[in-house]
Amino acid sequence: MRILHILNHTRRLNGNVHAAVDLACAQVKLGHNVCMASGGGDFDRLLARNAVEVAFLDQERKPLALLKSLWTLRRLIRDWKPDIVHAHMMTSAVLSAPICRLSSTPLITTVHNAFEKSAVLMGLGTRVIAVSEAVGKSMQQRGISASKLHVVLNGTIGSARFEGRDRTPASLRGRSILFVGGLHPRKGLPDLLEAFRVAHEKYPESHLYIAGGGPFEAAYLQLATETGCANAITFVGAIDEPFPYMLAADIFVLPSHADPAPLVLSEAREAACAVIGTSVDGIPQLLGFGEAGILVPPRDPQTLAAVLCELLADPGKLDMWKARSQLHINNLTIERVARETLSIYKSVRSPGAETVSA
Repeated sequence: MRILHILNHTRRLNGNVHAAVDLACAQVKLGHNVCMASGGGDFDRLLARNAVEVAFLDQERKPLALLKSLWTLRRLIRDWKPDIVHAHMMTSAVLSAPICRLSSTPLITTVHNAFEKSAVLMGLGTRVIAVSEAVGKSMQQRGISASKLHVVLNGTIGSARFEGRDRTPASLRGRSILFVGGLHPRKGLPDLLEAFRVAHEKYPESHLYIAGGGPFEAAYLQLATETGCANAITFVGAIDEPFPYMLAADIFVLPSHADPAPLVLSEAREAACAVIGTSVDGIPQLLGFGEAGILVPPRDPQTLAAVLCELLADPGKLDMWKARSQLHINNLTIERVARETLSIYKSVRSPGAETVSA
């Protein structure tokens, strides 16, 4: 099968990009011809190394640039002759839809961030992939028919991005708690800082590590100083490879207020951390609905603190949750994601397949 993926860019520190790059590389390994058209970025070399063709498609949101992009994409589809076009971002979907209609090429779209108002435009696809059951329900509520929606849960284990990765655990202090994510309100870091303040009072040997960058970094640094235990909180900064921290951490916490299907949870589970996540969006599904990780309410530092204290107080319980992180871990592989996605492609290419209007 010839598969053309469309992305705004291929820069790091963007979960949509990571998921699309992982998928493209996995599809090549399964024997398909794959091309990635985007504005370029950090992952272009990785794509080329994994035999994914790379095409430049500037998708800057300016009228003249978008008109030029339409022409470039039309020519690419005409010359490369894909069996499937797969768009991963709103601009990509809007650009692809008219050209796919003209060329009778099925358009698949993936909704990565359902909380964005523009996500409803992903309904332009012949089929729409939701990255978790929660995202699928959200898109149905916003008017996308169930007949064109398919859920393919995110997974990263076995990703080409991780080939040759350093598997040497980082050197962390005490009973270590780790957060990895962007430093902005949606990720709920202030809740974790408050929960850690409470837990640290009872277990002063505990230490919190925060890996990530973002617009609220200065504000969160100030919050950390106000906890009274700033010497037990380390801001690692934005790093390309947090896996060594995960390998060394005892507890991984994702206190998000909204998170469609965060890739970081499959990494934390692969590293065999005891995982705590909030019961929002796709997090419960990624944690086996509570079987492979502990679920707590969002925006509830006191409950989070109580769970942290339980794990810090009882090494046996901590080890139990580390072991439970491995339950059904094979469901989080990129190969499973690729195969499920390919089955959706085949459903719109098979003889007599119904074409669903947008």
